[in-house]
Amino acid sequence: MNTTFIRARVLAIALASALPLAAHAASITLYSAQHEQVVNQLAKDFEKQTGIDVKIRSGEGPALAAQLVAEGEKTPADVYFTENSPELMLLEEKGLLAPVQSATLAQVPARYNSPASQWVGVTARENVLVYNTTKLQPSQLPQSIFDLAKPEWKGKVGIAPSDADFLPLVEAVRAAKGEAATLAWLKGLKNNAQVFDDDEGVTAAVNRGAVVTGIINNYYWDRLHAELGDKQTRSAVAQFADGDVGALVNVSGAAAMKAAHNPDGAQKFLAYLVSERAQKLIAQGHISFEYPLRPGVAGDPINKPFDQLKPPALTIQQLGDDSQAGRLLRQAGLL
Repeated sequence: MNTTFIRARVLAIALASALPLAAHAASITLYSAQHEQVVNQLAKDFEKQTGIDVKIRSGEGPALAAQLVAEGEKTPADVYFTENSPELMLLEEKGLLAPVQSATLAQVPARYNSPASQWVGVTARENVLVYNTTKLQPSQLPQSIFDLAKPEWKGKVGIAPSDADFLPLVEAVRAAKGEAATLAWLKGLKNNAQVFDDDEGVTAAVNRGAVVTGIINNYYWDRLHAELGDKQTRSAVAQFADGDVGALVNVSGAAAMKAAHNPDGAQKFLAYLVSERAQKLIAQGHISFEYPLRPGVAGDPINKPFDQLKPPALTIQQLGDDSQAGRLLRQAGLL
């Protein structure tokens, strides 16, 4: 056989085998439970800045976390970006996450990051009360989330217990008051509340007057108001009393998977998410209405300034991994 031909053939095989590795190194797979519009915007900007392609798989936070646990070391995911810290704590407990680079963690106050440096906080939002302004006055609103389980609120409350955002609230009540008090509170809500599929449904129902008040995260009302405008918005949000469990601040965060196929790309994406550039895109996009966690980047002006919020004194560790919340919701008959 011709020597030149053999050399050409060997070179072709080597190039062919190298191509998938090169293509793989130029991309990351992102499992995302965050707002699709925001994530798409961030992914495109990251691609533009780094040349690394982002392949996105979207879903609900708890479902994606369960999928990652099931996939284990065989997961195709490089990065997990989700709305609530308990999902990240679950993956941390399972030993599925890679340590985050210290320079990335340093961009966000430590209390919003993994206690073991396994994930980084990206944004936050506040648990609030949404109420119909034609049916309730601010002076009539409860100061504590526990008031909504009292008989006088029967038929007046909307909740979405199967929404991923409700689980951390249950965990917060359990951490603050214990299991017995949490179960009693949930049973009171079971008696009083109209149940909806998600916080978006609660917000819409309150705005149209189908129910007078509801428990939601702040951004659901912000998005409805942005869609409807002042004239068609017949609702508003109110904060619970300072330090009340109902004023819980939820942290959205991101992690690199230990089994990531592109660990360098995964770490670059985490660093990008907490960069000033990305945090401003989040804050100024008028889509997610979440609070950026990087100091010095202001949130959307429709919300109360982040430094004026007075959440309960609970840590990321105390909120746990949502497992107890699901059990209590089932016991109360809400799931």
